[in-house]
Amino acid sequence: MAMSTSSPEAVKKLLENMQTDLRSLSMECKKKFPPVKEAAESGIVKIKTIAARNTDILAALKENSSEVVQPFLMGCGTKEPKITQLCLAAIQRLMSHEVVSEAAAGNIINMLWQLMENGLEELKLLQTVLVLLTTNTVVHDEVLSKAIVLCFRLHFTKDNITNNTAAATVRQVVTVVFERMVAEDERFKGIVEQPPSVQGNTNRRSVSTLRPSAKDAYMLFQDLCQLVNADAPYWLVGMTEMTRTFGLELLESVLNDFPGVFLQHQEFSFLLKERVCPLVIKLFSPNIKFRQGSSSAASPAPVEKPYFPICMRLLRVVSVLIKHFYSLLVTECEIFLSLLVKFLDGEKPQWLRAVAVESVHRLCVQPHLLRSFCQSYDMKQHSTKVFRDIVNALGSFIQSLFIVPNGAAQGGPGTGGVSGILTSQAAFEYRGTWIPLMTVSVQGSAKATYLEMLDKVEPPSIPEGYAMSVAFSALLDLVRGITSMIERELAVEEEAAADEIISELTPMLCGFVSGAHLVWEEMVSACWCGLLAALSLLLDASTDETATENILKAELTMASLCGRLGLVTPRDAFITAICKASLPPHYALTVLSSNAANLSSKAYSIQGHSVQIISPSSESHQQVVAVGQPLTSQPQGTVVLTAKNIQCMRTLLNLAHCHGAVLGTSWQLVLATLQHLVWILGLKPGVGGVLKPGRAVEGPSTVLTTAVMTDLPIIANILSRLFESSQYLDDVSLHHLINALCSLSLEAMEMAYGNNKEPSLFAVAKLLETGLVNMDRIEILWRPLTGHLLEVCQHPNSRMREWGAEALTALIKAGLAYKHDPPLAQNQRLQLLLLNPLKELSNVLHADIRQKQLESVLQILQSQGDSLGPGWPLVLGVIGAIRNDQGESLIRTAFQCLQLVVTDFLPTMPCTCLQIVVDVAGSFGLQNQELNISLTSIGLLWNISDYFFQRGEAITQELEREEEALQKQAQEKGETLNRPFHPAPPFDCLWLCLYAKLGELCVDPRPAVRKSAGQTLFSTIAAHGTLLQQPTWHVVVWKVLFHLLDCVRTSSTTADKEKIESGGGNILIHHSRDTAEKQWAETWVLTLAGVARIFNTRRYLLQQLGDFFEAWEVLLNHIQSAALSKNNEVSLAALKSFQEILQIGTPVKDSDKAGDAFAAMGVPPVLIDPLSASGPGRPLVRSDSLVERLTRYNGAELQAPPPGEESALEDSALWWSAWNTWYRTGTDSTRPPSGPAEKFSFIPSQPFLTALIQIFPALYQHIKANFSMEDLKKLGVILHGAVSVPISSDASPFILPSFTEAVLTSLQEAVLTSLDVLQKAICVGPENLQVMYPAIFEQLLLFVEFSCKPPQYGRMETKHVANAKYNQAEWVALNYVPFAERSLEVVVDLYHKTACHKAVINEKVLQNIIKTLRMPLGLKYACPSESTWKLAVSSLLKVLSIGLPVARQHASSGKFDTMWPELANAFEDFLFTKSTPPDNLSIQEFQKNEAVDVEVVQLISTEILPFANFIPKDFVGQIMTMLNRGSIHSQSPSFTEAEIDVRMREEFSKVCFETLLQFSFSNKVSTPQEGYISRMALSVLLKRSQDVLRRYVEDERLSGRCPLPRQQVTEIIFVLKAISTLMDSLKKTQPENVDGNTWAQVIALYPTLVECITCSSSEVSSALKEALGPFKDFMQPPLSRVQNGES
Repeated sequence: MAMSTSSPEAVKKLLENMQTDLRSLSMECKKKFPPVKEAAESGIVKIKTIAARNTDILAALKENSSEVVQPFLMGCGTKEPKITQLCLAAIQRLMSHEVVSEAAAGNIINMLWQLMENGLEELKLLQTVLVLLTTNTVVHDEVLSKAIVLCFRLHFTKDNITNNTAAATVRQVVTVVFERMVAEDERFKGIVEQPPSVQGNTNRRSVSTLRPSAKDAYMLFQDLCQLVNADAPYWLVGMTEMTRTFGLELLESVLNDFPGVFLQHQEFSFLLKERVCPLVIKLFSPNIKFRQGSSSAASPAPVEKPYFPICMRLLRVVSVLIKHFYSLLVTECEIFLSLLVKFLDGEKPQWLRAVAVESVHRLCVQPHLLRSFCQSYDMKQHSTKVFRDIVNALGSFIQSLFIVPNGAAQGGPGTGGVSGILTSQAAFEYRGTWIPLMTVSVQGSAKATYLEMLDKVEPPSIPEGYAMSVAFSALLDLVRGITSMIERELAVEEEAAADEIISELTPMLCGFVSGAHLVWEEMVSACWCGLLAALSLLLDASTDETATENILKAELTMASLCGRLGLVTPRDAFITAICKASLPPHYALTVLSSNAANLSSKAYSIQGHSVQIISPSSESHQQVVAVGQPLTSQPQGTVVLTAKNIQCMRTLLNLAHCHGAVLGTSWQLVLATLQHLVWILGLKPGVGGVLKPGRAVEGPSTVLTTAVMTDLPIIANILSRLFESSQYLDDVSLHHLINALCSLSLEAMEMAYGNNKEPSLFAVAKLLETGLVNMDRIEILWRPLTGHLLEVCQHPNSRMREWGAEALTALIKAGLAYKHDPPLAQNQRLQLLLLNPLKELSNVLHADIRQKQLESVLQILQSQGDSLGPGWPLVLGVIGAIRNDQGESLIRTAFQCLQLVVTDFLPTMPCTCLQIVVDVAGSFGLQNQELNISLTSIGLLWNISDYFFQRGEAITQELEREEEALQKQAQEKGETLNRPFHPAPPFDCLWLCLYAKLGELCVDPRPAVRKSAGQTLFSTIAAHGTLLQQPTWHVVVWKVLFHLLDCVRTSSTTADKEKIESGGGNILIHHSRDTAEKQWAETWVLTLAGVARIFNTRRYLLQQLGDFFEAWEVLLNHIQSAALSKNNEVSLAALKSFQEILQIGTPVKDSDKAGDAFAAMGVPPVLIDPLSASGPGRPLVRSDSLVERLTRYNGAELQAPPPGEESALEDSALWWSAWNTWYRTGTDSTRPPSGPAEKFSFIPSQPFLTALIQIFPALYQHIKANFSMEDLKKLGVILHGAVSVPISSDASPFILPSFTEAVLTSLQEAVLTSLDVLQKAICVGPENLQVMYPAIFEQLLLFVEFSCKPPQYGRMETKHVANAKYNQAEWVALNYVPFAERSLEVVVDLYHKTACHKAVINEKVLQNIIKTLRMPLGLKYACPSESTWKLAVSSLLKVLSIGLPVARQHASSGKFDTMWPELANAFEDFLFTKSTPPDNLSIQEFQKNEAVDVEVVQLISTEILPFANFIPKDFVGQIMTMLNRGSIHSQSPSFTEAEIDVRMREEFSKVCFETLLQFSFSNKVSTPQEGYISRMALSVLLKRSQDVLRRYVEDERLSGRCPLPRQQVTEIIFVLKAISTLMDSLKKTQPENVDGNTWAQVIALYPTLVECITCSSSEVSSALKEALGPFKDFMQPPLSRVQNGES
């Protein structure tokens, strides 16, 4: 402007215009107003002059402006409109060129005032004033005040246009005044003045300190206050009227536009405090006192009604004051704010509340201001909690809007009240109150509606919902403002912290930081309750998605902020609100209700109004999107979810996702709610814990609308992402999350107790998910996580546990598979930590969990088996934690794991774990659920032992290293090293553990297991025992083998004898195994055989141990108890073992026979042949590598002892120990039972006895040196006992020879062999042994007796096999004949050899032989077997042929004296037997038998009678009598006629008679004895003839006509022939040889012969003739008599 107005052209134009104006003026005034015309013309001259004279024309003009202006002023004075307008225009032109001086200006104002008073050109006037005041600053003080008053007065004219223009002008003028002051301040800014001291406030015009413009401004503002207060102005003199409304507007505009003025100048500040504030407070009073609806009658003084324009303007002023001068007017603002809060009361008029809420909104968008309130009031003691009250008032206000006054229902849109019509309009609806929501302002700006209605005088009608909408915006802005402000500041602080500036921060700054925190916390604490109350209510009432979203966002940001500030209660309260809103109304959820209860107890009262935390109401008209089951322990109906619930749920997810770090303990709330929602929506966990839509298992199934169906995958996805994002949480937050999930899970568990409803698996699934994404720091959460999942695994609800196990095992597998840093291999602690829960699962009793656990182990082995390292003991512990009550499938799975371990992982695991593998494999052997597994596990033990064997060196080294370390540790701690079999080296201990395990299995209750374990144990000791060090063998023998034998013996002897029914129907049990006892027997057999074999094959090694003898004794003791067990199989096997340890081979045919016998008894062949083991000198067959390995380990310790060492076994103590065992076994097993027959349960079997006896010969070879008579007796008892034992009838067909064969049983052969061995030994042995011969004879002779008198076994009834049907007799006696006969043959042979031995002579062996033979000889045909007596005879003949010469030789010693009568009796018993020959005896047989008799007589005639002088007389007499008896014929009465000639034994009689005669008249009578024998013989014969003849005559007479029996006729004929023979002999003999008595007897026969003549039989007659013929020689006596001496 200056440029344009001062440029030469502009100046020239100005001058021209001025001249033109003056000319015009002079023209106009020419007629009416001459003075004016003159003045105008002089003015033209003046202007020309000025223009001519001055270079600076404008300055000159200004200087002379009073004169220049004068004509125009005069023109205005004319009051002629045309002139006036012209003048005013000219004046304005001058003004606008700034050529008016101060004086001129004063004149102009005065002239304008006059015009104004006259009411002329009002608009022009205003325009002129405005131009004057705005173009320059020349107008001051009174002039200025006059100008302002002028404008004011024009404002109050009647003309509307003028009014309004004037009002605008006033506003502009006021602004100009203050702008001048601001410009002035700006000019003086750099100059520092010493402000004069202000003397109090005494003088209200104390403005001397102010500069001119400032002073004007001060005066103006002061008068504005006076005017508004209806007081007289000090400065604006001439004011006639004024309105408050206008005054307030002006005040507001000044305060609003020029806050700096008031803040910089004390004088102005003073005005604010002293004038403005009291004024405002005073003007507010009608509003404060007014209560809507209180009748004026009741109050004493009429109450002034609130006046809308004033009130509204006051509120605007207050807003400005608070906004700009809060810092000056702290106290006053407190009052204003309190008033503002009061205006929101329900009792105030609607419009008042509306403008108040708009004012509050204005505050709410200024967070910094709000912070100041909080600092100035809320944080000061004894001060009103202004900030809190504002927020609470907003809350109360919103609540009050829903409470309909006087019960009048506020209708919804449309006429039908709450008709349920859903409109698209956004609205709130709560308990029947429907409030529409309008868009009142843009977010973050408080654009008011009613505070701007400056033209309204009457209160406007407020549309429904307006106040609510503003309040709603205010709330949202408040939250948004506070949170964003605090968060910005927090962010700055955190950045600073992150940059580590903290260290350099001054303490002051630290103080500031903590101070700031306090403020933030106070702000939140002050406002959260009110906010929450209002937001919850609004959330519940909201029907609009956007509004809901905004409310939720507010709650969310508040929750997050509280979390960041660590304010737990408010954080939880906001979260609770969101949670509750997510769930269906009145949904019973304990976490939330308890939390809500805490809150509702803190009801916040706000000036009599309490703010309730409102719980959601169910009637809001919401779109239902889902129907589902509530998650409760009691079954209930269904619950519905609305779209709003889902929206809240998403907010909740958002909260958890973005603000998880600050949730802390409220994770519990969040997760609990999510869990319930997930449940209602029917989401179920899938792999890795991810939730997927699934059908509900029971109850009415979940109903979902399509709307929510499309949302579900998104929700599920967000849920998963939520837990994935847990990897970004810090450790503490993560722990909060885990704890929350755990306690949630505990609740779910509680709920699932006692029913098998589908449980909620949300927590478990999410624990799994959280664990999986936080693998990199798994250590910090592993314990709580797995600890809880382990509890879940024990839950009775199967689905629950199944998921617990799923989660736990998935975590363990993931943990092991994760690439940790450092890797697991180097972080053993972590690996053990990860595996530990797997082990803990073993304590769970539920099979499904164990199944899961074992499946996981299998998977872990397959994937991580090679890298388990120190985790092996745990894994093996899990595999081995099997119990019998767990069922097959579990055990089977566990066993698969073990098999995998044994086949694949033995080399990779630490050697210290091998022992555990052995234990585990053993425990599988011992489990009783699945036999096949037990058996296979024994196979595994074999494989393990093989592995030990192959990797021996490596294992030894590793174990020894380990051992050293342990030893060292133990020493440091001062403890002893504690491990099983300790003193043995570690590798040996491993073997010992293996053996011990197998040993346990050897006494398992199941026979198959025992058998398999036994075979494995002995095989492995045999195959790998060489690896053991010598001292370890000691442990093997005593702790393993003998211990095992003890156990087996105990079990066998106590085993049940009940028959076992066939198992399972389809498995047949062989009768040899159908009782537990029989099954144990098999075990006993195997065990004993195994131990014996080890003793045999390792004897050389074992003998180097110190206590071999004790071991030997123990072993023998076991063999003995087995041999004496009441079980044939065991006892026999015991003997085989006995044979084996004595290293005795068995003759082949025997073992064959034994085999047959066993087969007969149903014993499987596998048990027979304990001798197939390697004996000495037969090293085990081995592969080369094995032999090499053995030599490498043990030097040359191979099987056979080195040559020259064999004597070791000759150690007699061992052999005598063996003999004692044999003796005890033999004695006990062959001792016959003492009780009555019923009592015996057990009789030893033949194979057993055979084996027992077969042992003796070999045993004897080693003990013969000291074998005493005593021992021989013992042996005899046993041999006799053994032979006496009967055979059980069911075995007899296989052992007894058929009766026709004369065969010995094996046992009998063995017995004879033993005796044979003995006699041979005696034969070659020293002299002193020969005393044993008689004992042997005695023994053999006992056996010979068996032929006629079988031995008795106790009192037992045995039936002879011939007349026993096998099934009737339980026991069958053997056919002892062959045995007895064989014994007899042995006797004869032996006697043959030993007849001359002193002992044989002394002990009367011959006599005993004869005595024994008497029995069969006497029985003859009555013998059980015909062969017996024949053999007896031939034996007798043989023995006598040897023995008689000996007897004669020793006749004088008297040692044979007792033998002769025995012999005589034997002859007599045989030759004249009492038994009759059998009927079916053929004639040839008979003749053969007679020949035998003849042989005997011949023996007598050759061996006995010729030596009569050496033989006792009685004996000879007996012989003679016998010959005599034989020579007179005797026969059995049963002969038939036809056979009679033969059967008369005529040959025998003849030989007898001839012998008799021969000895009667022998010429060689060398001794009196011989003659004596002859005489005796003859007298006997004659006596006998006499008897026969007499009897015959008698019978003949008695029989009358009947012929006599044939045999009697035969006899008489024989007698007669004998007589004739005798007569012949007598004739031939020398007469001196015949005794006188003989003659007498012969002659005495004669009469009797004569008597016989009468007989009728022609045969008798002719024989009689023969006999009588020789008697003629006796008719005269002979010449001389020779007398033989009688003695």
